Amino acid sequence: MKRRHLLALAGAAALPAQADIRRRPLVFPRDHGAHPDTRTEWWYATGWAGTPEAPRWGFQLTFFRSRTGLAEDLKSRFAPRQILFAHAALTDLDARRHHHAQRIARWSGDAETGPAWAASADVGLRLDDWSLVRDGSGYHARLPAADFGLDLRLVPTQPLLLQGDAGFSRKGPEERQASHYVSEPQLATAALLSVDGRRAEARGTAWMDHEWSDEILHPEAVGWDWIGINLFDGGALTAFRLRRADGSALWAGGSFRPRGGKATAFAPDAVVFTPGRRWSSPATRAAYPVDWQIDTPAGRFGVRALLDGQELDGRGGTGAVYWEGLSELLDAGGRRVGLGYLEMTGYAARLRLG
Repeated sequence: MKRRHLLALAGAAALPAQADIRRRPLVFPRDHGAHPDTRTEWWYATGWAGTPEAPRWGFQLTFFRSRTGLAEDLKSRFAPRQILFAHAALTDLDARRHHHAQRIARWSGDAETGPAWAASADVGLRLDDWSLVRDGSGYHARLPAADFGLDLRLVPTQPLLLQGDAGFSRKGPEERQASHYVSEPQLATAALLSVDGRRAEARGTAWMDHEWSDEILHPEAVGWDWIGINLFDGGALTAFRLRRADGSALWAGGSFRPRGGKATAFAPDAVVFTPGRRWSSPATRAAYPVDWQIDTPAGRFGVRALLDGQELDGRGGTGAVYWEGLSELLDAGGRRVGLGYLEMTGYAARLRLG
């Protein structure tokens, strides 16, 4: 699902009234590209590199687009109709360190030129020296930062996974609280990574999400918990819940797709997240559950972080604070059956989108 934390856009005015996201057939490659008329959008890739028994690295990259509602009637290509921002993170399991960086820029929404833009015909995103593009063989991402860098080749091995009802994914009790949501699990990954001046090449598996919406959060929702896990047998498991301030579930969902099979979408009352051990961030004092039991129609699973300290504290830049980290999926017998990412928002403060 994802996600996310669209900062309050530096004094942006309230967005004008607009049509809600509605069910419609998705058309590719067009729907891989940007949808500037919608309020919120993100392209999100997570994965691991190493071996299933001993993953060495975890990586995350997210490009966000937010329609500001400003200067809607201005014709200048310099009018800041859109805000683009991006997050990148690298988890070094051997060193027990988590690195992260971010970028933010204005975009007129008109042209695919200049330091920041998002293409509409297919995946094509640039934010200064960070980029994510899709070509004939898959995706290529380059995100250099001060003390680390990501250079990733992500190659599809399975068909697209349309979440919810053919890509229309409910996120709340009212139908307008929904998004168009497309996943691409089991991406074969070739990674060139740099950390503190050292370079490493590794292979692994990744997961790509693309989601766009006009409204996701119900007024009672303070945040969400989400997993996207690539199973070692080729399956793909998604589960999420929207959370009230008292920790109860406002809405839930997800899907399971076995290798070579059809995806089954989960009903809201069929997914239960039960938190276990918590880790308290020394930076934000937020307490995140880093050990979960998750019950789904596909089975009961444990989800356990492979490193507690995978919080992204963006208060000095985009304003977002959330936990996003490489985690293992455990079956009922405690055996590791998959690796992927756990995301938790709204623990440091109520999540606000737009």
